[in-house]
Amino acid sequence: MEWLNQNSGAISAVTGILTLMIWVFYAQLLYNGYVRQRRPRIIINRGSGKNLSSLCLISNMSAEAIFVQHIIAVLKTDEGEKQLDLVDYQQSEGEQQHYSSHQGPLDSGEYLHVGSFRSILKHLTAQHGLNADGRSDLPPSGYQTLEIRVVAIYGSEDNPVGARRSFRLDLEGDDDQITPNGLDTQRLSSRRQRHRIRQWMQQL
Repeated sequence: MEWLNQNSGAISAVTGILTLMIWVFYAQLLYNGYVRQRRPRIIINRGSGKNLSSLCLISNMSAEAIFVQHIIAVLKTDEGEKQLDLVDYQQSEGEQQHYSSHQGPLDSGEYLHVGSFRSILKHLTAQHGLNADGRSDLPPSGYQTLEIRVVAIYGSEDNPVGARRSFRLDLEGDDDQITPNGLDTQRLSSRRQRHRIRQWMQQL
């Protein structure tokens, strides 16, 4: 007790520092949780199969709704990149033409599909005067990857955010395949990445 009385000031100082460190630790945990909740999360995935007939799915896993502005398909070939905005597209049924739009709000937890990868490739190659299966204007190995990019506005933010995912194309043989390059969708939300997104929008 005598030692405690003699060193009470130092003990109080150490206790205060430890208490402050604990509060800073918990404050950091709360802040990290808040940042994660506010961070946009857009998932681009392949559904219902592993070939070109599988669907291209866009999911909003953010805490708030997003407004989809552009869905861009980029075909990387031996002759460079070819791209097409898939937000507004034309669909043929017999002799009739139907127009639809994927632009608009997408609530948290909801998803949309922009057609099959085969139809995306068909629209993109037709737009640029290419052969859809890569066997005419280019050899089967001429079409390398198909990248899907999403440009959206998240919540009340003014600047756009984005996401992209690349899929490897294998058009040789009878069974065409499309395989994701990587395990997850790349999120684009930093200042430098948003500058790149604005460049995408200017190229459309």
